[in-house]
Amino acid sequence: MTLDLGVTIGLFIIFLAVLIGPFRVKIIEQNLEVFLFICGVAALTISGFVTLPGEATGWRLGIIEEALVAPVYIQNASHIPIGIVQVVLIVGFIIYKWHGPIHGAIRSMAEKLSLKVMVFILIAVLGLVSSVISAILAAIILVEMANALPLSRKSKIDLVVIACFSIGLGAALTPLGEPLSTIAIQKLSGEPYHATFNYLLNLLGKYIIPGIIAYGIVGMFFIGKADAKDQGLKGEDYKETLRDVIMRAVKVYVFIMALVFLGDGFKPIIFEYIAKMPSEALYWINMVSAILDNATLTAAEIGPTFTPLQIEAALMGLLIAGGMLIPGNIPNIISAGKLGITSKEWARLGVPLGLVTMAVYFVIIFVPSYI
Repeated sequence: MTLDLGVTIGLFIIFLAVLIGPFRVKIIEQNLEVFLFICGVAALTISGFVTLPGEATGWRLGIIEEALVAPVYIQNASHIPIGIVQVVLIVGFIIYKWHGPIHGAIRSMAEKLSLKVMVFILIAVLGLVSSVISAILAAIILVEMANALPLSRKSKIDLVVIACFSIGLGAALTPLGEPLSTIAIQKLSGEPYHATFNYLLNLLGKYIIPGIIAYGIVGMFFIGKADAKDQGLKGEDYKETLRDVIMRAVKVYVFIMALVFLGDGFKPIIFEYIAKMPSEALYWINMVSAILDNATLTAAEIGPTFTPLQIEAALMGLLIAGGMLIPGNIPNIISAGKLGITSKEWARLGVPLGLVTMAVYFVIIFVPSYI
């Protein structure tokens, strides 16, 4: 199959708009969910002019149902009917009702352990347990703890960005953590891998667990003491209303719908170009997961014909790059929405940290195969 030039150009323009728009146009940055939704609708419309062998494209009942259901039901190994929106809403209500004692307990813990130790524990522990409690819940815990700690705004953002990299990695270790791992195991459940619950832990644990610890150490160096002159996100300044809690859940709903539309809309590019690349190129090109749904990319790329090295390269590229920009991962979306982190603020640390991490893992994954 050869893509029509007009379709390729159209999707490329949308990709550039999603990548650049939030950094250059203030109204886009302030209404990111709506902007991504519009771009998703446009991408899905353009993809309707392409016919993929064995793959449905464009507007259809199935994709509308998926977009409506995805925010309130995430496919998981336990088949528990729970989604991102419900978790965000329920925990939001809990924090709204009892934010005083919750934040007080967190600050008390930070005083006893010291701030830097608290930061390391927060980043490392949430990263390690996210594969059990899910990336969603780990992100919500992260946000509330960061919000309660006596840190300047810059330090809070640094903490959240680094921790989201950690959570994004750790959540992939089991099917309970995030959709990517569930889909990968389903795709590899037959010959020759017979992937089961622990498959990704056994395959990627040697990369992910040391990486999570490394992020914890990096976090300790990035986080400084609160600056009294900095109007940071203080726990004692909690001013959310019930309406704020509900509107945050609504924004998350629209955000997830937008990612579903974008991921499906870019199927022609993913299937025609990305999924056919060699391992080394696939690793780097998977940086597109910084703005596209990594579950869609996993479904398109991963298959039983891949070698273990190809599987490692594809998944690690997706997981690392997901932390670079806000749309790249569910924890990023939840954290940025709650703390009011802009695209520029996130990218200031997210992009360089992601590139450095990508380079380090490229050496670790590929150099041994050349020796």
